[in-house]
Amino acid sequence: MKKLLPLACCMLLILVSSFTNETSAQTKPSLSNETPAQKIKRMQWWTDARFGMFIHWGLYALPARHEWVKNQERITNETYQKYFDEFNPDLFEPKKWAKEAKAAGMKYAVLTTKHHEGFCLFDSKYTDYKATKTAAKRDLVKEYVDAFRAEGIKIGFYYSLIDWHHPDFPIDKVHPQRPLTDSDTAYARLNKGRDMAKYRTYLYNQVTELLSNYGKIDILWLDFSYPEKYGKGKNDWNSVALIKQIRKLQPGIIVDNRLDLGDYADGEDFDTPEQVSPEELAKYKGKTWETCQTFSGSWGYYRDENSWKTHRQLLDLLISSTSNGGNLILNVGPTARGEFDYRANNALDSLSHWMHANNKSIYYCSFAPDTYQVPSNDKLTYNAAAKRLYVHLFEYPADGKLLLPGYKGKIKYAQFLHDNSELKMMEQGNDILLTLPEKKPVYEIPVVELTVN
Repeated sequence: MKKLLPLACCMLLILVSSFTNETSAQTKPSLSNETPAQKIKRMQWWTDARFGMFIHWGLYALPARHEWVKNQERITNETYQKYFDEFNPDLFEPKKWAKEAKAAGMKYAVLTTKHHEGFCLFDSKYTDYKATKTAAKRDLVKEYVDAFRAEGIKIGFYYSLIDWHHPDFPIDKVHPQRPLTDSDTAYARLNKGRDMAKYRTYLYNQVTELLSNYGKIDILWLDFSYPEKYGKGKNDWNSVALIKQIRKLQPGIIVDNRLDLGDYADGEDFDTPEQVSPEELAKYKGKTWETCQTFSGSWGYYRDENSWKTHRQLLDLLISSTSNGGNLILNVGPTARGEFDYRANNALDSLSHWMHANNKSIYYCSFAPDTYQVPSNDKLTYNAAAKRLYVHLFEYPADGKLLLPGYKGKIKYAQFLHDNSELKMMEQGNDILLTLPEKKPVYEIPVVELTVN
């Protein structure tokens, strides 16, 4: 707690430009009276944390071939029912999930309380399509909340605005029962008897349940709007009323940008670049954002999908996010039995090893001031409060020499972050030359910590 107070002051200059740009406001109408400074304070823990866990879990873990399997294979409710009937996560231990997230250095988590398929992991009184009516017979969201909260991890809920199971949700272009050819006539025929107003009430009631029954909720991740023809946007969700209700129930909550409220200065708290490359993250610098990424190519458990990211690729995403002033939320898709599969565990273990030694270069950090040139092939992060600059060595120098261009007079001390062992410095013109050991430390991407003047 002692660290947060000075940081809130020292990071103000870096963060205020970001929030001020987004709310620059008065060019857009506002839904609240929150000032940019108040937003900074509300979101401070999140911008300090930098790293979170996404958990996509639902009935789609049983077919185990993508969380959009119902859409991709145009499966009807009747055919999909077998997954509800067979859902029995006998190995579900959220305390184990929470410990794995904490060990990997994740400071917050977001669980899919309901995905597009419409199945609820929580005990909603507005539907029987929920975990408590399956063989699980448990409110899985409550157990998640209790377990992660006990580990000091901030609590987030994902909730899909879409619902492919609800009888009143109008069929649209992403619905499993969409027509083969788009036409007004085809959609009118399919949607006869469906009532968006009734579904909207259902959505509103369920969000109210989630934000009323589980104590303090730190993040709400709503997904998603597609307001083009044969889609759905803010008018369909009545997003203005919904976000006002959200903030009334949980005044300190952080909400993503998928309610289609970009026309309002305060309709969203952060951007959500999804599955983008580390290089693409540079264009979000100066904004408030979180990139959502998977370990593999799918969000839900996909047994036969093998394009899993390497340890180096995961570190690159984490470092690149922080070095551009954003967050990374990495996804795990548990199996139908309720546990992380071996590939996810291997990825988390590799992150645990690196983060244990190098997390100071991530937490409380952002992009470095322009006065510090980035050494060749490396990446910088910066902790303004601690006056620390971190050089992430993506290419370890073969000759053991690291050139810091234009750093003369800017650095007091240099050391490896993982063990606080000194690195000798020598001025070379306007530069500083660091002498590193010939043998690379046992980390995929070692980190040099520089104390700046």
